[in-house]
Amino acid sequence: MSDVWASVSELDAATQARLAEVLEARGADAQQHAMRHAFLELVDFPAEAKVLEVGCGTGVLSRRLAEWPQVGSVIGVDAAPSLLTRARELAAGLANIAFQEGDARSLPFENEAFDVVVFDSTLSHVPQPERAIAEAFRVLQPSGWLAAFDGDYATATVALGDHDPVQACVDAMMANSVTDRWLVRRLPALTQEHGFTLTSFRSHGYVETAGGEYMLSVIDRGADLLSSRGQIDDDTATALKREARRRVEAGTFFGHIAYASLIARKSPPQRA
Repeated sequence: MSDVWASVSELDAATQARLAEVLEARGADAQQHAMRHAFLELVDFPAEAKVLEVGCGTGVLSRRLAEWPQVGSVIGVDAAPSLLTRARELAAGLANIAFQEGDARSLPFENEAFDVVVFDSTLSHVPQPERAIAEAFRVLQPSGWLAAFDGDYATATVALGDHDPVQACVDAMMANSVTDRWLVRRLPALTQEHGFTLTSFRSHGYVETAGGEYMLSVIDRGADLLSSRGQIDDDTATALKREARRRVEAGTFFGHIAYASLIARKSPPQRA
């Protein structure tokens, strides 16, 4: 299965609109909000920092960055014009933020243009993420900061035991929504290979045991994918969704994804 987030602009308008809603709903989730707050607190923003968010989507984090202490200006970049249109609408009241179309692997900016480059749930969706990291290095000022936050999506689970049928929905969703589920585990090595000095690498957990709104949406989308591909029939898809909701009502639901944040500094050039 291909990663839907890696080719948003190729999808039909209704699907693109639905994905925009997914990004905003995730951004409004209290646990997601808290994890990203903890992540941003790890970044040593210089005064009047020029910040670039790569893969900004609808601008959930870009809007937050625009109001973060020490931040002077924010540019959000994304490859999907429809998401950028939504981002501009939602950020209309912020004077220090702008959005621009661009590819993470070939950024449309000059060398050393930014103090901080942020990737939020982006690198796991980018084919050849090492190119995006190299581009971040190029556009950062000497001693600038790289800040990355992403899911360790190989940990995504709703299973209550071995061979739990509902887990198949989550597995299908992850396969259709992430290019590399293991990417964050290689991030420390990748960043150091491209000239960064690692200063922080931390785990952030996301868990749902009541309500389950986020993980239920993952299950629903995964069940729909399995059905659309003929791997299960419509009745089975409906039964899996119903079982997930039964667990919520019974107080036995469990959903979990581990996230990780990485903070690294652009190493200064070596003196001859």
